Amino acid sequence: MKKVLLYILLSFITSSAISAQDLAQVYESVSPAVVAIFTEEQGLTTTSDNKTMTVTTNGLGSGFMISNKLVVTAAHVVKVPERLTVQFYDGQTSPAKVVTSYKNADIALIELLIPKINAVTVKFGDSDKMKIGNQVIVVGVPLGVGFSMSSGYISAFKKQTLGKNPFATTEFIQTDAAINQGNSGGPMFNLNGEVIGIVSHITSKSGGSDGIGFATSSNLAARLLLNNKMPWFGAELHTLRGNESKIFNIPQDYGLLVQRVASSSIFDQMGIKGGTTEITIGNQKLIAGGDIILAFNDIKFDLNDDTLLELANFGKSIAENPTFTVTILRAGKIITLSHK
Repeated sequence: MKKVLLYILLSFITSSAISAQDLAQVYESVSPAVVAIFTEEQGLTTTSDNKTMTVTTNGLGSGFMISNKLVVTAAHVVKVPERLTVQFYDGQTSPAKVVTSYKNADIALIELLIPKINAVTVKFGDSDKMKIGNQVIVVGVPLGVGFSMSSGYISAFKKQTLGKNPFATTEFIQTDAAINQGNSGGPMFNLNGEVIGIVSHITSKSGGSDGIGFATSSNLAARLLLNNKMPWFGAELHTLRGNESKIFNIPQDYGLLVQRVASSSIFDQMGIKGGTTEITIGNQKLIAGGDIILAFNDIKFDLNDDTLLELANFGKSIAENPTFTVTILRAGKIITLSHK
């Protein structure tokens, strides 16, 4: 009996040691591909005497290199940055710009303005092959402490597809690996060192890691980001519908309220304006006073699948045909702006 117990104990210790060694090897091979992302954004704040002021806010996130100039991260890390800086594992930095972003899927692609020499890159794995109980590791800069690793297991899969709408598809992998502020956009690896998820968000009562974290699946990220020509227009938008459409008195059922516009972005070059005043409608905080988008070219904004699919195809066509128009409502007047 003692020999059996001793054998079980030795087997457990040996298995744990091998597992720890495997994780160490994975970390050593992939960590140089992980980056820290620093952002500066312009926002509004209301003072005690009810005046609105413009303020600069700093943000922190993680990402990973898929080439010597392309980095994948989370969309919410790079909403409307005025300045975007990528810091590599070796401490070097490069300014960057947003290439494309999908809000619902929470993934974005950014481009380094100074390509990384001798870049270490990682590849997407097949997230569909992962199963509940598979071990994973997460690498990033949680709370600015980089580049650190946490490990855990896949707990569940959350997938939602709403018709043909390309903007509403989400695929999240749930994990108990520790995820904290700053991990967003960082990679989740399988034990082969392949990226099978992009860290998105957590569910937490404490504000820190409670063991319920979510990462966008690598298969969805690869499908939306790789070989994708959808541009980043450079704005934070809010969809107006129902009572909100009536409150803003727009001449159609749906519109896009422009909240903020990044400098030098496509929308900024077109002269599209963001909001100037913070308001609350119900429980929704918005920035009002900006333009309201009604249509792209002759495509009137709507939330039905066919229109959204048409808008997605319009976005992809801009790389070949950058001339287009945006119809907006500004101060009660309908105006058409052009991009050439």
